[in-house]
Amino acid sequence: MGKGISQAAKLGAGCLLTAFLGDPAFAADALQQSFLQPMGLVAQEQSAHLLRVVAVTMVVILPVLIGVPLILWRYRYSRPRGDYTPEWEFSKRLEWALWGVPVMVVAVLAGWLWYSTAKLDPYKPLGPDPLRVQAVGLDWKWLFIYPDQGMATVGEMAVPVGRPVQLTLTTDTVMQSLLIAPLSGQIYAMPGMTTKLNFAATRPGMAEGENTQFNGRGFGRQKFTVRAMPAADFARWAKAGRSTITLDEAAYAKLRRRSVLVDARRDLGLEASSEPIVMTVGQPDMFRQIVAKYHENERAGAAQGWGGTNNPDSDTGGEGR
Repeated sequence: MGKGISQAAKLGAGCLLTAFLGDPAFAADALQQSFLQPMGLVAQEQSAHLLRVVAVTMVVILPVLIGVPLILWRYRYSRPRGDYTPEWEFSKRLEWALWGVPVMVVAVLAGWLWYSTAKLDPYKPLGPDPLRVQAVGLDWKWLFIYPDQGMATVGEMAVPVGRPVQLTLTTDTVMQSLLIAPLSGQIYAMPGMTTKLNFAATRPGMAEGENTQFNGRGFGRQKFTVRAMPAADFARWAKAGRSTITLDEAAYAKLRRRSVLVDARRDLGLEASSEPIVMTVGQPDMFRQIVAKYHENERAGAAQGWGGTNNPDSDTGGEGR
């Protein structure tokens, strides 16, 4: 009977780990969505931190899971065991165990949390010569500007494997929150302000990015694909990404409307599909102007009218609004 219980426990643990971590062989071909399938240094540390926390908390949880059934069995009503000591009220060893072990667990977890928090600082550069990407949160899509490559995309972000990425974020609507779970942590973006997120891909693959801050009817479709590719492939991707569509103030005004990717393509005169939008940057300082228009003392020239500062126009038709 004991052997059967042991085999059942092993089988249950194996099923639990499979469901928790996923099948690596299958996950490698899919759009990865979890930091438990890390594609970069940040997600690797997050995954390791979770496993450390689970291992340490098992010091408290396992004795309870094992001890309660044993106590119920040992002191069952039909055949009770042990001495009857109605006057017993204190045990120094039990007190040390009941208070000492939780204190040690909390101290260890606090130390590891401090270490991981410092190591995973989103503003901390991960190496020299990072790829600069500027992200603008819109309703209901993300615009990614590559200032050094002279291009911009909507619905897709590509990064080279092995090269640090410095993502600078803002939003031209309500507060939003960007998360690329297999590559980076989560960070907020607000109008008129910028935040930074540093990460690096360690292997090729495709991951899903999303906005985790509810911002309207199209919130559930505000996702994008992150493609991590070898440096040579990224260079070819950037070279082929030059588009006949220019991201100027007029095109940006259309992107700023409340629309999902399919409708944004239609607004720009493209075929209605879920394919990413690729554009040529027509003005090198547009990101600065998007941020500056929310500051009265910085509004000047084109910055004052870049896309407007009122609520995005929602009169565009189409689904997702």
